[in-house]
Amino acid sequence: MKKTKSPYALGGRTWAALLIFGLFGQIAWVIENMYFNVFLYNTISGDTAMIAAMVSASAVTATVTTLVMGALSDKIGRRKTLIVVGYLLWGLSVAAFAFVSVDSMGKLFPAASAAYAAAVAVVVLDCVMTFFGSTANDAAFNAWVTDVTVPENRGRVETVLAILPLVAMLVVFGLLDGMTQSGNWSTFFLVVGGVTLLGGVLGIFFLKEKEDLRPGTDSYFANIVYGLRPSVIRANPGLYISLTCLAIYSMSQQVYMPYLIIYIQRFLGITDYVVLLGSVLILSSVISVLMGKVVDKHGKLTCIVPAAVVGIVGLVLMYFARAQWFVAVAGIVMLGGGMVVSACCQGLIRDHTPEGKAGLFQGIRILFQVLIPMVTGPFIGVAVIRNTGMTYEDLGTVKQVPTAEIFLAAAVVLVLLFVPVKLLKKREAAKGAN
Repeated sequence: MKKTKSPYALGGRTWAALLIFGLFGQIAWVIENMYFNVFLYNTISGDTAMIAAMVSASAVTATVTTLVMGALSDKIGRRKTLIVVGYLLWGLSVAAFAFVSVDSMGKLFPAASAAYAAAVAVVVLDCVMTFFGSTANDAAFNAWVTDVTVPENRGRVETVLAILPLVAMLVVFGLLDGMTQSGNWSTFFLVVGGVTLLGGVLGIFFLKEKEDLRPGTDSYFANIVYGLRPSVIRANPGLYISLTCLAIYSMSQQVYMPYLIIYIQRFLGITDYVVLLGSVLILSSVISVLMGKVVDKHGKLTCIVPAAVVGIVGLVLMYFARAQWFVAVAGIVMLGGGMVVSACCQGLIRDHTPEGKAGLFQGIRILFQVLIPMVTGPFIGVAVIRNTGMTYEDLGTVKQVPTAEIFLAAAVVLVLLFVPVKLLKKREAAKGAN
């Protein structure tokens, strides 16, 4: 008997666009979230507070950009143009890092401290790159995903999108990390910039606008702050509670993620970590994808609590892990649970986003997913790192070493997730009783 196609199934072209822009964008974000930190730490400054400051500046840029450009995508009624052009410029801005070094900055600013000038250049260029990336990915692409999906298929879509950061990390660690370990940063940035630019080119052929998407008629400037209006917050409590869930999860992740590679290299003493991270990322991704159908079947609110418990257990195990096999097991538990939590949060947010206003809320989503977590999480990590006092000296520069306590701090933050989840469940129960 012929199998009936689900009315909620997405076509091959839509899936291709989801995977292309999801993966290529996440490869660029891996560089921004992890390798800029290592680049700054290894070649310019060993002060982890400088890393936290760069992360925070990037987070502010991402939030403002997504507020402005998300509203613009609704106003003009087009996502494709912003995605394609944004990816092209995003790729060029990543490639520009190939030309930043202490030596090059010393030639441009001979009267200033070359290291300080280089650090400032990295932070400024990071913000420029974030502007293009947030325009293309955070604002336009995420609004497009909301346009082309419905609640009945978002569990599967979100679990696939949730693993793409891990797949991107696997691609970068497996194929490109050797360049950074050998100090060949210029080639590294040129390659990643080229891949991101390729995403923009492919978008010309694979992206298709939602047929009934029309230009907005409301005031553009009013729309920029639409999601910050008290009346809008009161009218959409489920959306903002879901956003709070995402903020807590993301904050927990930001306590350790900016320092993860440095932790592996300097605290655990593992220099050849490609196989270790590869195994963790592959198995975590498999777990997340397999859970997609479970999430769609049983519901996001049902699955988010056990997934969070698994993630907390993984973070605690990371605190104790020293041997590579133990780190691998703990990492799989930590990331496997965390990716399911992320998928549930993102799905809940899309479910509660008012119809036809996806672009208006992308900036609000970034406020909760990026700005709040990135101006809190990394500084929690810094406070923990400084409290442990572990350092080493490299060419006369004293550098701080991230320690295992960052994972315990991340676990404590993630426990807070149960508060907004309980509020959401109460709301759903009250709606069901009516």
